[in-house]
Amino acid sequence: MHPTLPLLARSDFPPLRRRSISTLQVNLGYRCNQSCQHCHVNAGPNRAEEMSRETVDAVIAFLTDSPDVRTLDLTGGAPELNPHFRHLVTAACSRGVKVIDRCNLTILEEPGRDDLAGFLALHRVEVVASMPCYLEDNVDRQRGKGVFDASIRGLQRLNALGYGQADTGLVLNLVYNPQGPSLPPAQDALEHDYKRHLGARFGIAFNSLFTLANMPIQRFGSMLVSKGQFNRYMDMLRGAHREANLEQVMCRSLLSVDWQGYLYDCDFNQQLGLPIHASERRRTHITDITAADLDDQPIRVADHCFGCTAGQGSSCGGALDH
Repeated sequence: MHPTLPLLARSDFPPLRRRSISTLQVNLGYRCNQSCQHCHVNAGPNRAEEMSRETVDAVIAFLTDSPDVRTLDLTGGAPELNPHFRHLVTAACSRGVKVIDRCNLTILEEPGRDDLAGFLALHRVEVVASMPCYLEDNVDRQRGKGVFDASIRGLQRLNALGYGQADTGLVLNLVYNPQGPSLPPAQDALEHDYKRHLGARFGIAFNSLFTLANMPIQRFGSMLVSKGQFNRYMDMLRGAHREANLEQVMCRSLLSVDWQGYLYDCDFNQQLGLPIHASERRRTHITDITAADLDDQPIRVADHCFGCTAGQGSSCGGALDH
């Protein structure tokens, strides 16, 4: 059982309003072939929640009715484990929407998914791959024994298909998370170290490195509580808050959808059960609304939002200030 997390919903975080939505981030379910320590979703092999075909089709209808949404960002769990993953990718691509797959790399070796990497390349899906370090011990400590080697093989397979290579247009980005309760180092310098080390040792190429702060929620938050580090971590995030980062936080142009089709301002609010339109008694479903209906609406903020504005800032696209 996880320790009880402190209530984060009351906060003095600065108020925010949404701009127009350009990215729809969809959580296809919490089932995953890994159980990572930093996971803010508590994903794992024993989770059964997954988006139904009916809700997937509602997502496709939302994209059709919301032409300003040009990016579909697929996450999980391991989004590829959802049986309707390929249907959604194909439908979005046929509408000219860019698709991002947040891939843990080891999924490429799961039984029955030998052709997954080829499918992603065929549809020119942008791959954002978890790689919390370029050193084996650090990766295996955070994500499980053998994950580093499997991740390297996954990256090499993607490289062989043209991902991360010049002039192919097949984008491969990596994601770094700190090992513990600290802010990520400077993104540009760390990207240089990743490229040098992975290139020299394994012949791996990639486009960009995204550094993400660990959010004090779910599995990572529970670890902080169990070690008596929660309040200290929150104080650090609050003390490192930079007002300038508010202009670029992802929730201003992103809408998050859970596996049941309900809407949130970001994936972190989703995991905390903080839906959009806090004053309404019922949750808003993706079938109730179009993207344009949410323009200039207030964003629901709480203490965990300091994780996005601390230091160089943090978003699904990496540092805000780099």
